[in-house]
Amino acid sequence: MNIVLIVLQSFLIFPMAGGGATKLAGSKNFVDMFDSLRLPQWFRVVTGTVQIVGAIGLVISYWKPEVLQWAGIGIAFTMFVAVLAHFRVKHHASSAVPALFITLVAVALIVVRQVA
Repeated sequence: MNIVLIVLQSFLIFPMAGGGATKLAGSKNFVDMFDSLRLPQWFRVVTGTVQIVGAIGLVISYWKPEVLQWAGIGIAFTMFVAVLAHFRVKHHASSAVPALFITLVAVALIVVRQVA
């Protein structure tokens, strides 16, 4: 089970850190996305910060496994809200697929951690 945890953690670190950093940097892609989601730009900054904190939590959890649950919950919740935001403005379902996939991986991480 430890190998599965490490793989899931490692997989989530990169999209969380990368997505969070580009949101905080004000990438045109994310600025436009938050405009199309009809969300204020300060929410982009909050979301980016939560993603960076989640990625840091995943890294810390290599040494402190008790942090893993909280990081996973934060990531799963954030990405689930992203899925809902896409559906709220009636974006095509395919635009929510990346966030849905990350939500499912984060939930799997939480479940595997509970079983391990």
